[in-house]
Amino acid sequence: MEIDKEDLKREIFSLIDENKINKIIVSNPLSKNNKFKKIVIENKLNHYLECAITEKQSFSKNLSTKEIKDKIFLYKNEFKQYNFFTNEFEYMIKISKKEKMFLTKTKTEKELTIANSSNNRMKNYILKEGEIIPPLIDMGVYTKDGKIINSMYDKYRQINRFIELVDDYIKKSDIKKINIIDFGCGKSYLTFVVYYYFKTIKNIDVNIIGLDLKEDVIKKCNETAKKYGYKNLKFELGDINGYKPRFDTDMIITLHACDTATDYALYNAIKWNVKMIFSVPCCQHEINSQIESKNLPIITRYGLIKERISSDFTDIIRCNLLKVMGYNVDMIEFIGFEHTPKNILIRANLTKIPLSVRKKYLKEVVDLKTFFNFEQTLYNLLRNSFENINKC
Repeated sequence: MEIDKEDLKREIFSLIDENKINKIIVSNPLSKNNKFKKIVIENKLNHYLECAITEKQSFSKNLSTKEIKDKIFLYKNEFKQYNFFTNEFEYMIKISKKEKMFLTKTKTEKELTIANSSNNRMKNYILKEGEIIPPLIDMGVYTKDGKIINSMYDKYRQINRFIELVDDYIKKSDIKKINIIDFGCGKSYLTFVVYYYFKTIKNIDVNIIGLDLKEDVIKKCNETAKKYGYKNLKFELGDINGYKPRFDTDMIITLHACDTATDYALYNAIKWNVKMIFSVPCCQHEINSQIESKNLPIITRYGLIKERISSDFTDIIRCNLLKVMGYNVDMIEFIGFEHTPKNILIRANLTKIPLSVRKKYLKEVVDLKTFFNFEQTLYNLLRNSFENINKC
């Protein structure tokens, strides 16, 4: 049926605001000369991942809810078809040459199949099926009676993977109380689950502050925490750079804090002697804009590879610098590469590292920076600390 464009926008925007859209596929190019053949947008907990696909490559970019709403219907200038997928419906929109929009809405009953039908898919997850976990129900991962929805199984597995990585540290300690800051918390779905893990599963006295720059997001998250009865989970408006906590912080979480925001979060964690760090970096553009080498020009010749190498350099520098500052560090594949190219988790815990080893890690960073002629934010923030290390 033909549908008014404004009515359609209101319906789709409402679904986006309520976090009900799992995937968007934009296809059927207007021209054979279109650079991109298809756009795939997936809901990734606290942001959207846009993959623009050519004949041979794909280009990924993280988008906020506002950015999705700002650009979603601009694709009509290049494509003739949209498919929006929720847990219950598929909305297929086709656009005519006169820009009229025709909507077909079908119920996706097969997507509501519960995920426990295959024993080899299930494992002994920390967040168990059948438990009533309010954030997972509101996310659409669980039904109201705690059953996993088949189309959300990958997201369920991603959330469990993160909780498992936290649990690896927690089960080795005798923690009775823990204070956590989540920098750049966004809509905070994972923050709510972390609170549930500590409070309900581990019976640990937990205090969490989620920090973000979006006032409407903070307001909604505080309302949700109140609805769940999560008394020690608060959300505040604030910037990662320069934030001063009201308590001694035991753990820092940063999920997809873009570009140098991750560096400021790590710097704060180091400055506060935070015991545990869980950081999923994102969109590392800083080194990419500077990197060059007269001796190895092949490294920076091809834009896509230059971007990937710059991203990897950023993460290995961060890991080395954490080691310099006394942290034991793991770099872990957080989730499968097929779900998102931003799949690296930096996990660190404060320990004792010999001075000679710390100096070695620092020299490796300096050598890399010198060879490829770039600066890096976390290194510059910690520069005074390095001077003290080198004097010893």
